[in-house]
Amino acid sequence: MGYSIAVFDLDGTITDSGTGIMNAIRYAIEKKKFAEPLEKVMRSFIGPPLREQFQSVFGLDESESREMVELYRVYYEDRGIFENRVYDGVPEMLETLKNKGVTVLMATSKPEKYANVIAEHFGLLRYFDFIGGACMDGTRTAKDEVIGYVIEACGISEEERKQAVMIGDRRHDILGAKKTGLHSMGVLYGYGSREELEEAGAEEIVCLPCDICASFV
Repeated sequence: MGYSIAVFDLDGTITDSGTGIMNAIRYAIEKKKFAEPLEKVMRSFIGPPLREQFQSVFGLDESESREMVELYRVYYEDRGIFENRVYDGVPEMLETLKNKGVTVLMATSKPEKYANVIAEHFGLLRYFDFIGGACMDGTRTAKDEVIGYVIEACGISEEERKQAVMIGDRRHDILGAKKTGLHSMGVLYGYGSREELEEAGAEEIVCLPCDICASFV
């Protein structure tokens, strides 16, 4: 497609963060004495906004879900954030994009504070021109809101959006791209399935990080 702007999701796209996220979920569940759901349900927390997932999975109201997020953060900020690894091939892929002159951005529903800590911890900050995420107070968590924030912060025009692609592993990434006028690319090495990505309307689907580079100038 000859894209010149790459907008990346974080969890399930840049890093395999499942262990830390699910351990933090388990911590919150244990504190509230809820029954732990099946593994498939636990994995559904990776990617979407946490508050929404707590409401959906446990039938909580707004106040209760906020409390669960706060419990989650007790574990995540101390340990879970580092129970994480960069996917094989991601640094090489990012290096290739930068060498091509591509603008590399991040738009994640994870709090921006955490996204920056993770990128710095794994030596990835140098690849990103801008990292945008949710606010710590629980606002700006929807994927289209985060993408819109990143686009505005970087001064990307309507015309330039035609050369921008959102890259992620879950339906939220694809639907967020549609709402903000970006192209979309789904990756299969993360936590979403081909069926999920196709149903969301992904324009492209790739298997490995190295496959991403072929779509850029």
